[in-house]
Amino acid sequence: MSPHAWIFCALLCVLTCERSRSASRGPVQSRKRRFVDDADDEAPKKCSYTFLVPEQKITGPICASQGLSLPDKERVTQTDVADVREILTKQRREMDTLRLIVDVDGNMVNEMKLLRKESRNMNSRVTQLYMQLLHEIIRKRDNSLELAQLEGRILNSTAEALRLSGLYRELELRFSALAALVNNQSLLIAALEDRCLQVYGNHRREPLPPPLVQVVPENIPVYVPRFSNEIQRSPGWPVQEDRSPRPTHQANVSLEGPFRDCLQVMQAGHGTSGTYLLKPDGTEKPVEAWCEHDVDRGGWTLIQRRKDGSVNFFRNWDSYKKGFGSVDGEHWLGLENIYNLGKQEDYKLLVELEDWMGKKVYAAYSSFHLEPESQSYRLRLGTYQGNAGDSLTSHNGKQFTTLDHDNDAFSGNCAHFHKGGWWYNACGQTNLNGVWYSGGVYRSRFQDGIFWADYGGGFYSMKSVRMMIRPID
Repeated sequence: MSPHAWIFCALLCVLTCERSRSASRGPVQSRKRRFVDDADDEAPKKCSYTFLVPEQKITGPICASQGLSLPDKERVTQTDVADVREILTKQRREMDTLRLIVDVDGNMVNEMKLLRKESRNMNSRVTQLYMQLLHEIIRKRDNSLELAQLEGRILNSTAEALRLSGLYRELELRFSALAALVNNQSLLIAALEDRCLQVYGNHRREPLPPPLVQVVPENIPVYVPRFSNEIQRSPGWPVQEDRSPRPTHQANVSLEGPFRDCLQVMQAGHGTSGTYLLKPDGTEKPVEAWCEHDVDRGGWTLIQRRKDGSVNFFRNWDSYKKGFGSVDGEHWLGLENIYNLGKQEDYKLLVELEDWMGKKVYAAYSSFHLEPESQSYRLRLGTYQGNAGDSLTSHNGKQFTTLDHDNDAFSGNCAHFHKGGWWYNACGQTNLNGVWYSGGVYRSRFQDGIFWADYGGGFYSMKSVRMMIRPID
């Protein structure tokens, strides 16, 4: 070792002894007394500290303690310090380990708290779902009960519908039998009247009536409330020409125009059904007419309407030529006006019929026009299409007949027996200008109601009728 190192070790030892002596003087004094007592008993000893100083050249003073070096059992050495430091290090490591354990345990506690909270939430959610499931089960059970009740009602309704269907068929059969019976009774009554006239009459023969329509149609309106003889006012006598001006109705009357027909009215932007002024080509005076825009794309001109029996159609030739009635009610447009409309271009005809059950049927004809008055307004029709049955084709090519102009093919005057004016044959299968009877089936000596033979027969009077024309597309 170098000289400086030895010097440093010696100084360190001295300083350690002095610090021990100053830190504990009480114990040191007791130890001194004990040391003195021990010194008396023992022989004098040498210095407790022995320094082996190598030979060196001393250049400065050397200081050393003159006192005795006393032994100290509680003296702290570097080994003790190192042990303490090692113990402190171990304790510090254990504390760090404990901190880590505490941190881990704290995290685990927090996680446990979170898990418990989530568990409570899950329990609440499970309870809620269970209640919802229970409610849904109860609701489905109620729906099942309602469905069973509904099925029972449907079965009852089906049974009732089947029963009503059977009754309906039975009524149809009974009505067909009654219609046939009425036709047979009418024939029998006519034969009996002829026989009475021959036996008890005054030898003045009345004209023979036309043959009755023998058609018993397949489609017969079932509702027959009663046999009716209720007719319009004074059906038995023709009405003379009404020379008073026809009333002008202000309701639904357009002040624009006049137009050549109702199709031009619609093309001009008037899409509402109502009364409009028409002036066909080649005519001088306009005429009021009803334009129907709610049927088959609109543009239809009404030439005849029956609906309530408010107008008597048993009229003479001049009335049928000029027209009569109320445009927004029952009316006849006039043969001359119909002729002037039809000669402008090619027109088609639509006949709309309504029975007393509220059912509507129609008969459409692909073309329609009249010949002039010199030909007694002869009827010209095209082919038939519809669901009412074709009862008008047998009148095609026939002239118009009234009570004072007999142009039919029968030996007598069909207008006299059918109480109206029409394109009679002998006398025909339809009489849309006849007597308006209430209720459908009627009693009469002659078939003078508003009948369409292929729908209802000759003794079923229609509730309403409309005849309308429109240019061919």
